Amino acid sequence: MDAAGFCCALGYALLAVLARQPGEPGLVQFYLLIAWAGFPVFALYFYFLHKEVPFPLGRMILWAVVFRLCGLAGGPFFEDDFFRYLWDGYRFATAGTPYGVAPETFFVDPGVPAAFQAVLDRINNPDLPTIYGPTTQLFFLAGYWVQPANVLVLQSMMIVIDLATVGLLLRLAPARNVMLYAWCPLVVKEIAFTAHPEGIGVCLLMAAIVLARERHWRSTALCLGLAAGAKVFALLLAPLILLRARFTHWLLFAVTLAALYAPFALGGGTDLESLWVFAREWEFNAAAYGLLNILLMRGEAIAVLGLMFAVFWIHHAVRLRRHGVPHIPRGDWIFGAFLLVSPVINPWYLLWLLPFAVIVPSVWAWTASVAVLLAYVTGLNLNDSELQAYQQPAWVRPLEFGLILAALAWDLIRQRPPMRGDVNGKPPGSGTQCTET
Repeated sequence: MDAAGFCCALGYALLAVLARQPGEPGLVQFYLLIAWAGFPVFALYFYFLHKEVPFPLGRMILWAVVFRLCGLAGGPFFEDDFFRYLWDGYRFATAGTPYGVAPETFFVDPGVPAAFQAVLDRINNPDLPTIYGPTTQLFFLAGYWVQPANVLVLQSMMIVIDLATVGLLLRLAPARNVMLYAWCPLVVKEIAFTAHPEGIGVCLLMAAIVLARERHWRSTALCLGLAAGAKVFALLLAPLILLRARFTHWLLFAVTLAALYAPFALGGGTDLESLWVFAREWEFNAAAYGLLNILLMRGEAIAVLGLMFAVFWIHHAVRLRRHGVPHIPRGDWIFGAFLLVSPVINPWYLLWLLPFAVIVPSVWAWTASVAVLLAYVTGLNLNDSELQAYQQPAWVRPLEFGLILAALAWDLIRQRPPMRGDVNGKPPGSGTQCTET
């Protein structure tokens, strides 16, 4: 394991060096280093899957920390969202709310400190108020209190939260499965290097699942409310996790979410305004939507795909309801289906489904964790003047989704839990239960 860990760490260290250089890392260098850091993970997984030898949990965690420290040393690349995180923290601390006012309003405001003027100048979509939920905003505020305008603080906080997710997963799956997440290149890149706050909602969601297995329904409802306050994605799983909870627990979930939003709504705005613009207008790296939108108008395509997803979700909910004990929803399938029909698939969105691919490993999910990084092949990162900034060359999506479909076909042909993980992804002696869709 140490040889594999050192190999991965070397790849991330080189990536950190590239991230520190002027400009962005070259795409070819990036993908070579991702392959270098990713191959040992899957090789090691299969080794421990087929060998009856003790799994070195301590060293797995140690190397996971080392990889994230490499990300901390490197800093963000291929991304500029972190400028919005820093700005939101500043606005929250100084105005009492990060919502309601677009950053462009402050372009000529002499009252903005110099450090935040530099941040303000690099925010994308400055004409829109922030799109991040209230739970996430509390995280940005905490980062501001530690040290204003410093992305290193946010990276450090996200790393701690992500390691907490690893700890929660160890209560749901065998350690060798958890390694797939703890050492995953996508996770290291999007959380440790780039500080994407998806990890906040993911950690809260996994905490809710652990608590639900132990029938701590009040704490489950509270965590689910906070997770939904971090990102609306959590709403896809919250009802499934609460299927066997009492009405009072559903009410606690709703009250928690309402309590998060109420102060901001009363103060003049929430993230819902910009979320509506996002849902109405944006498209990037879409799969099924990208194909259907060729034939139908945007609204029609979304309606058709939304109906298909709703049928799939209800089918899964009915199957879960039939079981007499709390089961873990197949979040990999729910989030995977949702992303399939979504007009936007950013690489960090897969952080929501990967923990569930630890509980029930699948070839398609872990293939997707690598293939989705092809989304970074854009006109901006290619420095191609013939392409718009976020436009992709014609070959990117066929390759990206072709790899995922091929892996999915492999899983379906095998007709059993992929990668031959433990039955239902249960660690020995665990009461974890999962259902197939």
